[in-house]
Amino acid sequence: MKIAIGSDHLGFTLKEDLKRYLVELGFEPDDLGCYDADTPVDYPDVAYDLSQRVSKGDFDRGILICGTGIGMAIAANKVPGIRAACCHDIYSAERARKSNDAQIMTMGSQVITPMLARKLLAVWINSEFEGGRSARKVAKIIAIEQQNAHRTD
Repeated sequence: MKIAIGSDHLGFTLKEDLKRYLVELGFEPDDLGCYDADTPVDYPDVAYDLSQRVSKGDFDRGILICGTGIGMAIAANKVPGIRAACCHDIYSAERARKSNDAQIMTMGSQVITPMLARKLLAVWINSEFEGGRSARKVAKIIAIEQQNAHRTD
């Protein structure tokens, strides 16, 4: 599985920790920025780059980290084909994959601890889309996205 990870300056320290954890789990994550905690970085720029690359198939999954995780999720979800979920508890991390087929997980470095972030990442990484009744709902999300992709009003 190819995994990309990115953050703004507020999420940098947690991103670095999660990169090491992904390596411990046997993955080789690609770091799409930012590269230090001292230079301000606007989260939409990182979210857009990572989401575009997941959407194109360069990566199977992506992890985005900012102060709350909310801004990253909003920005990532603007990219066609992306379903990003902000996860701050185990159940949401699991359901993001199993029910929503979210390819991107976002987290807030100022909301959760590194230990919890590792637990969430492990659950999310090891969960797969279940299909079933959820497949119909994800198909509706995709249809809404496609209907609105061609709006001119």
